[in-house]
Amino acid sequence: MLVVSYIQENKEEVIEGLKKRNFKELYLIDEVLSLDELRRKTQFELDTILAESNKLSKEIGNLFKSGQTEDANKLKEQTTELKSSSKELQDLLSEYEASIQNILYQIPNVPNELVKAGKDENDNEIVFSSGDASPKKGYLPHWEVAKKYDLIDFELGVKITGAGFPVYKGKGARLQRALIQYFLDKNTAADYQEIIPPFVVNEASGYGTGQLPDKEGQMYYVKEDDLYLIPTSEVPVTNIYRDVILRDEELPLKHTAYSPCFRREAGSYGKDVRGLNRLHQFEKVEIVRIEKPENSMAALDEMVEHVKGLLEELDLPYRILRLCAGDTGFASSITYDFEVFSQAQEKWLEVSSVSNFRDFQANRLKLRYKAGNASQLLHTLNGSALALPRILASILENYQQEDGSIRIPKVLVPYTGFSEIK
Repeated sequence: MLVVSYIQENKEEVIEGLKKRNFKELYLIDEVLSLDELRRKTQFELDTILAESNKLSKEIGNLFKSGQTEDANKLKEQTTELKSSSKELQDLLSEYEASIQNILYQIPNVPNELVKAGKDENDNEIVFSSGDASPKKGYLPHWEVAKKYDLIDFELGVKITGAGFPVYKGKGARLQRALIQYFLDKNTAADYQEIIPPFVVNEASGYGTGQLPDKEGQMYYVKEDDLYLIPTSEVPVTNIYRDVILRDEELPLKHTAYSPCFRREAGSYGKDVRGLNRLHQFEKVEIVRIEKPENSMAALDEMVEHVKGLLEELDLPYRILRLCAGDTGFASSITYDFEVFSQAQEKWLEVSSVSNFRDFQANRLKLRYKAGNASQLLHTLNGSALALPRILASILENYQQEDGSIRIPKVLVPYTGFSEIK
């Protein structure tokens, strides 16, 4: 969430940034500033009363020591009144703080200056492209390839669970596992420490990274235990550092994690969500970074280059989009999407989002670092490196041979143990 002091010092900049997002509830900015003014006034009154109370307590102690019991008891009556007033002010202060936080939870992050205004995905900018993205006739969509070679059984997933829960079989399962191991190996080679996190989180973790309350309806909720199935490993990995003050020498922190991901919202129905295009359960390898504010944009560029390297090695046609403000996620200040071209479907498929949240998540998490005697909020970043379903779909569609077989990308052969599917 935004820092109130930042809103105070940069009110017009915040409002203009939120306008780029098409955020309609701009009145919340004035509301939060008004409440904060009342909070500060109440805090001053409370501090004054507490100081007076402490002063009287010392006087009372001295009076009792000198035998002036009557005068001491009179002052004790004053301290009782002060305690009652301080209790009222403390309750009022808590109300103001809760109201401020509830409003801040409703305000999205301010877009980076590089992010252009726009309404939706149609306004995103293409900043890089690589490979042949021309349609190829005769290529089968991945769901037909999967059925032909018994790699993925979508109907069996419906039987066991429901739509959006595929069953990977044989070489399909081995290819999936190969991609997971390949991504983890590449990430750890780039100095990302591997983490195996929990796949369910509590409410505080959801609030910490911004899934709550913004995306509450998109997560699977276990009511009996008050826990949520994770939509991405970003949530548990970043929450490792909730309520933590790091030392300057510990930074930066770089983590990678594999996890299944669970999302209730699966979009519209029809050809755009067939097969692996959009699922309720899927696998993903994530990279997460904790950075000092002055280093976070350089870290973002480094993460973008890292994901580019993965797609280059897989030899898939891809492009990079810088999302417009209207398409940028609630907590993100700037996001780059990676899309791979599907020769069979003749469309672009998103396979990664790399984002810099600046101090938006860190403020929720109370994640700081200590430099000297002062503490400062850190910046958090994350990205998919990579999401599995559409990468696997792209391989099945883009690596089709004339005889109908599927060639395996060279970098994956040591992981799969086979070089083709036929």
